[in-house]
Amino acid sequence: MSGTHYDLIVVGGGAAGMMAAITAARLGAEVCLLERNPKVGRKLYITGKGRCNVTNHCTPEEALAATTRNGRFLYSSISRTTPANVEEFFTGLGVELKVERGNRVFPRSDRASDIIDALFQELKRLKVPVIHERASEISIQDGSVRAVEVRKDKGRTGFGCKAVILATGGVSYPATGSTGDGYRMAEALGHTIVEPCPSLVPLVSPDSCCGQMQGLTLKNVQLTVRGQKGKIVYREQGELLFTHFGLSGPLVLSASAHMRDFERVKYVCSIDLKPALDESVLDARLLRELGENANRDMGNLLGSLVPKAMIPVLLARAGIPGDKKAHNVTREERRRLLEALKHFTVPVSGPRPIEEAIITSGGIKVGEVDPKTMQSKKVPGLFFAGELLDVDAYTGGFNLQIAWATGRAAGKGAVEFIGAG
Repeated sequence: MSGTHYDLIVVGGGAAGMMAAITAARLGAEVCLLERNPKVGRKLYITGKGRCNVTNHCTPEEALAATTRNGRFLYSSISRTTPANVEEFFTGLGVELKVERGNRVFPRSDRASDIIDALFQELKRLKVPVIHERASEISIQDGSVRAVEVRKDKGRTGFGCKAVILATGGVSYPATGSTGDGYRMAEALGHTIVEPCPSLVPLVSPDSCCGQMQGLTLKNVQLTVRGQKGKIVYREQGELLFTHFGLSGPLVLSASAHMRDFERVKYVCSIDLKPALDESVLDARLLRELGENANRDMGNLLGSLVPKAMIPVLLARAGIPGDKKAHNVTREERRRLLEALKHFTVPVSGPRPIEEAIITSGGIKVGEVDPKTMQSKKVPGLFFAGELLDVDAYTGGFNLQIAWATGRAAGKGAVEFIGAG
């Protein structure tokens, strides 16, 4: 077989694409991987803050529960490639793993490069050529996939094939190569693209209090997000961060996955600074603090309850001057302070740009894809995997779990198709 014709061409050398290529090659297919970047796995280098949160040490059911969009579509692939299977896959490639808080799974070395190197070495062992070219078009002949074209300065180059797996990612972190190429190629072949939008992304607030507390991290707080008519769209306990533009941190990133309609809905974040204490218990504690420190200024009093940087903002919310003595605080002022401690509200005007999102929500409409094989229902021989699909999940290794599971499903599905063709 000539060097320009393969059984299968995988477009995109990220997590899903490499898993798809490895799966298909292990099953005996002649596979070629097209990756536009000089190296594979570029986005993996920045996941988990450079440590690569490979998956989550949980059951398939828990992984599906952490999927915020189209979880039912993923039932088959995640049931067949479970988080435990992913851990076995990487330990089988010689990568030692460890489990941290929240069941997050990392390489024991804390180096994302170990994951990428293991995948690349397996591609080499399986003799999968990695060609660093940017795919521009998928050619169809007799209703089925026949080639992938690459546009070059001096014209075009075609790579013939029997099947193609598109795994080009979304449009977040475009510097890693995720610039929407897969959307354009799929749309040209008749697929519907659910409009991409940022997910797992920091939130912008018009409230100046965020800038006042820039850099402040709050731990063990409860975040509640309300949308249309005060409906709760998200509630969870954990950690968040105030920034110059608004809010960030794990809680906020997860909450953003439920905030998709900023044009119609005015979302409001409410922070319970003391979720372990109900209002009556917290009020009793406030009374005790005020009584025991009767002659102290309020600006110096609340350090046992909240971080120092937050005290001026809380007092301003409650309408209490910082130089007011504790014994002069009225019942109404104490009530407003209690309200601010239990319901510290921050309005949200929108997400940060999609380029700053950890993942892209939206993509290939899943109703047009077979959930068992990841094959297009419109074009025989065309398969999809990873973030290109309209699926996403919380932080904690769940999105990479989706990439591995859909990549493996696409690899197997493509081999079955080629065998039948």
